[in-house]
Order: sequence, then C-alpha cells, then structure tokens
Amino acid sequence: MALKMIQYGSPEYEQMVALRRQMLRKPLGLDFTEQELHSEEKNVLLGCFDEEVMEGCCMLIQTAPGVVRLRQMAVLSGLQGKGIGRVLMSFAENVARDRQFQKIIMHARTSTVPFFEKLGYHVTGEPFVELTIQHVVMEKEL
Repeated sequence: MALKMIQYGSPEYEQMVALRRQMLRKPLGLDFTEQELHSEEKNVLLGCFDEEVMEGCCMLIQTAPGVVRLRQMAVLSGLQGKGIGRVLMSFAENVARDRQFQKIIMHARTSTVPFFEKLGYHVTGEPFVELTIQHVVMEKEL
C-alpha cells in the first residue's frame, strides 16, 4: 500500500475523480461540474494505491487559519472495512500537522459517524442534508 500526494490534472488525479464519481456521486445520480473539478487545483489531494490502482482517496481544503476540511473521502467498493480508510485518515492527519493545521473538520455522512468516532472525531452539530444525504459536522483537534 502506497500513500501519495496527488498532482492536480495528473493521471493519478484522473483515477481519483473516477473513484469519487463511482463511489460518491453516481449512486446519487450526480456528477462533478467542470467548475467543481477546477476548484480542486488548490486542494491537497491524497491517495492510497496498490501497485498503480487507487484504492482510496480524500482531499484537504484550508477553511480558516489552522483549520482544514476533509472532503471527498472514498474507498473502492469491496475494499471497505479492510483498513484503507483508517490508513488514509492517518496520512491525511499527518499531512495536515506537517502543514501546521491544528484542527480537521468534515461533513460526514451519518452512516460513517461510527468509523470517524473510532479515529477520535466527534460530532459538533445537528444533522443536515447535503447532496440528498444526511450529514453531520465532525471535527478533531490535531
């Protein structure tokens, strides 16, 4: 398993978009807009690979001084529950610390709350609907 920072526009980035489309958008009948994808150029893009195949990904976006938001975390279907998400989250937290961030926040699907709670995140607000799915805000001090 290799953890990598991904360059926007690279072949690895294209794999990242395809994985996120398959796991996060397609089940909802949605796709990315060109504007959404173009805005990712400024984000920290992270991936987990086996050989050259991306098995998981996420991104970090600075939202305030010292605060970064985790977005678009996805693990290939059939590989969920095998530790890829946990390893990817550890990598994301280390990257955030290296960049002097003190807190990670996210909009987590309510179905993923137990996973993130095991990693030390806690819910900080009431449930809300985003992209047709119920979410909550979660955060962790680094």
